[in-house]
Amino acid sequence: MVRTQLYLTTKEREGLRRVAHRTGRKQSELMRIALDEYLAKNDTSGALKALRAVRGMWKDRTDLPDFDALRRESDRDLWNR
Repeated sequence: MVRTQLYLTTKEREGLRRVAHRTGRKQSELMRIALDEYLAKNDTSGALKALRAVRGMWKDRTDLPDFDALRRESDRDLWNR
């Protein structure tokens, strides 16, 4: 592990202290857990890689319906109810 200094507001520090006391965990452990969750939630590298892998996979297909026409038809049906 790498030691890192972090500045917290008084409110953040007090909230962290209360959660640590209630859960019996160290404040540093709680901060690592929160950071891990934040990073996992905001890591788009896997999603972006997957999107790039499938980009254009249907562009040369001739057996697919006309999606624009399907959408127009669907919109007409919706508005004519």
